[in-house]
Amino acid sequence: MYLTPQRILLAGATGLTGEHLLDRLLNEPTVSRVLAPTRRPLAEHPRLDNPQGELMTLLPLLSGPLDTAFCCLGTTIKQAGSQEAFRAIDHDLVLAVAQRARALGARHFLVISALGADPRSSVFYNRVKGEMEASLRAMDWPQLTIARPSLLLGERSETRLAEQLAAPLARLIPGKYRGIQACTLARALWRLALEEQDGVRVVESDELRRLGR
Repeated sequence: MYLTPQRILLAGATGLTGEHLLDRLLNEPTVSRVLAPTRRPLAEHPRLDNPQGELMTLLPLLSGPLDTAFCCLGTTIKQAGSQEAFRAIDHDLVLAVAQRARALGARHFLVISALGADPRSSVFYNRVKGEMEASLRAMDWPQLTIARPSLLLGERSETRLAEQLAAPLARLIPGKYRGIQACTLARALWRLALEEQDGVRVVESDELRRLGR
């Protein structure tokens, strides 16, 4: 059985995956409204609502109703500047988006986490992602979809040297550890948004690649 999301919140619309997902959403005739708050303005579209500013400041001002919310937020410790700043984005801000989306009526929340997310991990990055997942589960969403992609591949506006070096190898690794194109992940997220399945679904990178073909 399938749902047809009509009114959608997209957090992270200017990111690598978010850009691809926004383009897909705006080209879906079944989508009546995309609410995409960003710091810099997006190209105008008749079905796009694009409030601009810092996301945490904008959240209380967002209006609904919503059916579905996508969260494509994510950074690196290097970009954020510290572990605390990284956690503020990849944990705290994600939860704030989820809470606001739920308050506006959304029943399905789809979030990009990471391969290896585990709240008990000794790796800080994986631990924060795992804690974020656990916090979302505790919100008792009617439908929660957690996507765990491996290394994201695609053209970024900023340079991430480590990812550039790892990308050739990531394309060759088998199974869920193989890198995934951001456009493939965006297609997979949209397909997952159309599925009606109560409770929590965790989707690993190999399944995301299959869904996004």
